[in-house]
Amino acid sequence: MEYYRSFAAYCKETFGRKLYRAALDAGMTCPNRDGTCGERGCIFCAGGSGDFAVQYNGQRLCEDDLSFNHHKAGNGNYIGYFQAYTNTYAPADKLEHLFEAALSDPLFAGISIATRPDCFSEEIYALLQALKERHPDKFIWIELGLQTIHEKTAAYIRRGYPLSVFEECIRNLHALGIPAIVHVIIGLPEESEEDVVATVRYLSRIGIAGIKLQLLHYLRDTDLGREYMAHPERFHVLTMEEYVHLTALCIGSLAEDIVIHRLTGDGNREELLAPLWSLDKRRVINAIQHELKIRQITQGIFWQDKNNI
Repeated sequence: MEYYRSFAAYCKETFGRKLYRAALDAGMTCPNRDGTCGERGCIFCAGGSGDFAVQYNGQRLCEDDLSFNHHKAGNGNYIGYFQAYTNTYAPADKLEHLFEAALSDPLFAGISIATRPDCFSEEIYALLQALKERHPDKFIWIELGLQTIHEKTAAYIRRGYPLSVFEECIRNLHALGIPAIVHVIIGLPEESEEDVVATVRYLSRIGIAGIKLQLLHYLRDTDLGREYMAHPERFHVLTMEEYVHLTALCIGSLAEDIVIHRLTGDGNREELLAPLWSLDKRRVINAIQHELKIRQITQGIFWQDKNNI
């Protein structure tokens, strides 16, 4: 039984096959690092999530370049995932060169652009519209790092923009017909179960296309990691049981049409301070599946009946 709308099921339903993300590093930076809105990045960020990304400047790629990304999947079975840092934070002509090259590459069925909602302009929206019209046989997705709807938490993690900026970005993407995939972190300091569920319910209302659920990782080379090492007593690190419980509630609270692209994340083994149980990703996913089964939670069950949690 399918308890939620998984990314794999979506790909089979939409494309008739499985697609694989090929992580790309296009040499971007971030306004939360270059001084525009901050210099130290988000409190949990260890480098823009580009650990295994292929350096990309618009060159034609081959499968041998994608050794970390499901080697030998075949032309048309990859997603060009612009992953590292903020991938609309550059002049529009540079972005056009990069995105046009990826969309023209036969390796890629489409592209997914990881960015921030405060890094768009009219010129960039116009570029996205033009690219969509030029490549009707390819898709363009935008991935936005929201993490939480709660402004107090957003200030603590140094997100660097208010919720209203995210809402405006979603409206603009809706107008272009470009799907938004939103990143949410579970286990942020001082957020309650109700806070986490409220974020998911909000995203169901605002009409996103997909979501990535991520466990908060405490990593060595981050401000959060250093704060944790100095004062571990100040933090409640989720147990696996707590994370499984919260993830199941999130799935039940999501609108049924939202695609769940990820249930947890990978922490760098050498850098991870806590929670160490997260290193066994397969065990975590199996535990989530078991929780859904024994509690008979399916995606949208709590969205339809908002009092039944």
